[in-house]
Amino acid sequence: MAAAGEEGAYSYKGMSADNIKGLVLALSSSFFIGASFIVKKKGLKKAGASGIRAGVGGYSYLYEPLWWVGMITMIVGEIANFAAYAFAPAILVTPLGALSIIISAVLAHIILREKLHIFGILGCVLCVVGSTTIVLHAPQEREIQSVIEVWDLATEPAFLFYAALVITAVFVLIIHFIPQYGQTHIMVYIGVCSLVMSVKALGIALKLTLSGMNQLTYPQTWAFTIVVITCVITQMNYLNKALDTFNTAVVSPIYYVMFTSLTILASVIMFKDWDRQNPTQIVTEMCGFVTILSGTFLLHKTKDLSDGLSTSLSMRLSKHIEEDGFGQEGIPLRRQESLRLP
Repeated sequence: MAAAGEEGAYSYKGMSADNIKGLVLALSSSFFIGASFIVKKKGLKKAGASGIRAGVGGYSYLYEPLWWVGMITMIVGEIANFAAYAFAPAILVTPLGALSIIISAVLAHIILREKLHIFGILGCVLCVVGSTTIVLHAPQEREIQSVIEVWDLATEPAFLFYAALVITAVFVLIIHFIPQYGQTHIMVYIGVCSLVMSVKALGIALKLTLSGMNQLTYPQTWAFTIVVITCVITQMNYLNKALDTFNTAVVSPIYYVMFTSLTILASVIMFKDWDRQNPTQIVTEMCGFVTILSGTFLLHKTKDLSDGLSTSLSMRLSKHIEEDGFGQEGIPLRRQESLRLP
């Protein structure tokens, strides 16, 4: 009896070594990615002070070392996140990955002095809960043995139709909506950033190559590489515009949830994952999607509330100055008028 009790006491050994490595990598990834938004924003502001701002089409940030520090920080975070999934299950890594939203919001408040309305905080929470729900109930990926298999899936009619829709949407956003609404509607810039994505195919090729099955000899791998480079440059350009124009605490969660959701959608279409899902999973994913929409709506309205509050305060201050008869420098307006008289 005593031996059985002693065996039971030692049956629980806590987290495995691989899970601990995955935990540390996921936490590091969240910190690096969350901090990268702040460092890049600081670099954009510094570059904009001496050149043309990214928000109005400038690229002076490419000569700003601080912006490159933020870019490298984001790359390190993405590599750590990629590695975390190799050591720990998605149920552990994904919720920790969503912490980057909270880290970004907190650092934006402390370092950038950006204020987030209470509804914005609620929006962040809803985005984290919704995206975590979708990812944790997403279908399991099928095993891929070659990049040729990915190419065959990517050239099937369903995915080609989806890709055509995405390309059309991106061009419509860039040509029609960005010139008119880019400076006032955050979803325009973030929409372009989230729609252009194809890193998954290249990630599979690299993973297989590192495991001993060389995929670099296939021309399809290099075709995916060219597409990824194009997508990354486009993402970088419009994400910088979004960061330069809008509040970092709003940009970060909206970008995270839209990119995550659209990546899962593209994966479901390419790999036909719906065949392996039960009704409970589908309903749960729809609930997560509605939660994300609610959070995104609140975050977008938070920007409007902030803009409205600033405008309202300016109008009140101007009205108060005029009623008191004092100018902006504290000189009575009537006195200024008298000074102008001959």
